[in-house]
Amino acid sequence: MNPPGLSVIVCAYTLDRWDDLRAAIGSLHGQHRPPDEVLLVVDHCPELVRRAGAEFPGVLVLPNHERQGLSGARNSGVAAASQEVVAFLDDDAAAEPGWTGHLLAPYRDPRVQGVGGLVLPRWDGGRPSWFPAEFDWVVGCSYRGLPTRRSAVRNFIGANMSFRRAEVLAAGGFRTDLGRVGTRPLGCEETELCLRLAERDPRGLLLHEPAAVVRHHVPAGRSTWAYFRARCFAEGRSKAAVARKRGSRAALASERRYLTTTIPAALARSLRAAGADPRRAAALLAGVSVTVLGYAAGRIAAALPGRPAAAPDAPVRAVPAERAS
Repeated sequence: MNPPGLSVIVCAYTLDRWDDLRAAIGSLHGQHRPPDEVLLVVDHCPELVRRAGAEFPGVLVLPNHERQGLSGARNSGVAAASQEVVAFLDDDAAAEPGWTGHLLAPYRDPRVQGVGGLVLPRWDGGRPSWFPAEFDWVVGCSYRGLPTRRSAVRNFIGANMSFRRAEVLAAGGFRTDLGRVGTRPLGCEETELCLRLAERDPRGLLLHEPAAVVRHHVPAGRSTWAYFRARCFAEGRSKAAVARKRGSRAALASERRYLTTTIPAALARSLRAAGADPRRAAALLAGVSVTVLGYAAGRIAAALPGRPAAAPDAPVRAVPAERAS
């Protein structure tokens, strides 16, 4: 059985990351198994639509036809895609040459609904000595504690994931009331979609394939304590939003294992290691504390009188694709 056809969707929102975007698109052209199509969805930035349409031949460039934000852009890409599998690559990530082949191979099993891969950080100036690998999710990358071989998982990291297009459409797409808008560091729309897919078909598989590798650019501004704290707090608030929509038992299952297994092991390693930066243990404790604080803040805010009820799941709108001229 041959692997299915592949559409790769890259979402972008600003000209400020043009060099990263060029690297992302270039990495797709360099694949051992080229994608059947590449779509670049631009989130409410007409100048970027014009420039990308002129400079990326063979790429379908289209605007986000939905609500502003990453979720709406992804939905616009899914609606316009023509292949059985849709993969998502961040505009500041570059795929290794075997990425598409490793993502597609598991789809020979009809139970597989999605496949995600490994996201490695590419730090400007190198990794800070205090930054624990268990918190690489802060910068949108795979963290220590994830499986090191192909395994079933609850959800994927957004910079490197793929799904059967029909399953995403049937589930209603990414919720546009969750996720990042511009530089606002909220997220978890991928987690919520994966939970919805699992609810629809408990026998379906979401697989983590570490051989499918992308390298994610981490600028210096994301290597600071201030960003670390802000992103942890935002993650806590995002988890609270997902828990409201899908229930805390499913929404927090992986997080409970992370807190009871991954973090204690990381603290033990940090305290035992000779010459380890003592700030790393402090970062582990601070990261957990601030994330829990963000979760509590999100739950409290949701319970305040007068807050509107959560919007129902809405289907992806099948908007027509538009080619930038």
